[in-house]
Amino acid sequence: MSFPFYIAKRYLRSKSSQNAVNIINFITFLVIVIGSAALFIVLSAFAGLKTFSLQFTNTFDPDLRAIPTTGKFFSISSENEKALSELEGVANYSKEIEERVYLTFREKGDLAFIKGVDENYRSVTGIDSTLYFGNWGVTEYNAVMGIGIYNSLGVPLNDYRTPMQVLAPKPGKGSFSPQSLNTKLYNDLSLVVSGVYAIEDNLDKKYVIAQLHLVQELLEKDSTQVSGVNFKLNGSVSLEDTRANIKNTLGEKTIVLTRRELNGTLYKMLNTENLATYLIFTLVLIIALFNVVGAIIMMILDKQTNSKTLFALGTTVKELRKIYFVQGVLVTSLGGLIGVLIGSILIGSQLAFEWLKITPSLAYPVEYDFMNVLVVLATIVILGLISSKIASSRITKKLVAQ
Repeated sequence: MSFPFYIAKRYLRSKSSQNAVNIINFITFLVIVIGSAALFIVLSAFAGLKTFSLQFTNTFDPDLRAIPTTGKFFSISSENEKALSELEGVANYSKEIEERVYLTFREKGDLAFIKGVDENYRSVTGIDSTLYFGNWGVTEYNAVMGIGIYNSLGVPLNDYRTPMQVLAPKPGKGSFSPQSLNTKLYNDLSLVVSGVYAIEDNLDKKYVIAQLHLVQELLEKDSTQVSGVNFKLNGSVSLEDTRANIKNTLGEKTIVLTRRELNGTLYKMLNTENLATYLIFTLVLIIALFNVVGAIIMMILDKQTNSKTLFALGTTVKELRKIYFVQGVLVTSLGGLIGVLIGSILIGSQLAFEWLKITPSLAYPVEYDFMNVLVVLATIVILGLISSKIASSRITKKLVAQ
C-alpha cells in the first residue's frame, strides 16, 4: 500500500473536528450516490423503452427483406423461387405486394396500404401474435386490417352482404383525355374483414392484409411481380452471408435489408434520445461534482496542520497533492458504486414485482444491462478524476510551509 493511499484512506474514514466540514462531506457523498443512481435508473428505463418499442417491429418485420432497387415492383421467376428455397440459412420466405389504395365502406372512406401476402407470410413474421380479435378468414376474399382503420371505417366483421370496397387507380402513363374520362379510372376489389390486428398507432392505421393474387389482380400485375420478399432465417449461416446469398440469387434488381435497416429512422431516434438523456444527466453530475472540489478544498484547509507536519517530515508537495487526489477519487468511486447498487435494487424490484405501472395491466418497461453499469461507473470515475485533480492542485509549497 502506497503512502498517499494509506493517508487518503484514513482521511476518508476519519471525522473532522469541524462539524461544518463533516456536513459538507456527507452532502457531497450523498449527491454522488443520488446522481449515479438516477443516471443508472434513467439509462435502464430508456433501454426498456427501446426494447418495448422495437418489439412491435419484431412482430411485423422479417429478419431480412428484399425490395426493388428502383421503382415499386420487381419480378421473381420460378427459378428464383426454387433457388431461394434451397438457400442454406433460410428457414422460409414469403412474397408480398403492397400499394396505396382508397378504402370505402358505406359512406365512409380512408386511405391506407393494401398488402397482398402468400400463405407463408404468417410463418415468416410474427403477425399472428398481433391479431386483436377475429381470425384470418376461411375464404380468399377475407382480409385483416389494423384497428385504426377498423375504427375509422366502422366495418363489421364477416359482413358478406356489404363488403368493404378497395379502390386502386389503374396503372398508366400520360395525361387524361376526354375519352378516358368516360371510362373507369380505377380497379376495385370487394373484401370481407374477418380479423383486426393491433401493434402500434402508425401501423394500426396503415395496412389491410389480403391474398397475394387478389392484390396482384387489383394492381394489374402478373403472378411474378411483387414489391418484396420476406425471409425468416434459421441461424445456421450468419446473417451477412445469408444476405449476400439472397442478393446473388435475386440479382441487381433488388437490395436486401435487415430488420434494423427497415426501421433505421426508429433506431436512430431511440439512440439519439438515449444519448441526449445521458448527456443531460452527465451535465447534472458535472455540476454536482463541483461539490467534490469544494469538499476537498475544505478538507485541505481543515487538515492544513497535518499537511504541514507531513511536509516537515519529508513528504513532498507532489505526494501531498496525491493524498487529496486519491481521497477525492475514493469518495466519487465509492459513491458511484453505492448509487449503482441502489439503482440496481430498484430496477431489479421493478422487473420482479412490476410496482410501477403505465396502465393497470402494463408495467413500466425497464431493462438491466451490464453495459449501463459500466457506463455509469466510468462516467463517475472520469468526472471524479477531473474534479479531484482540480481540487488537489490547490496544495502548494507556500500553503504547507507557512
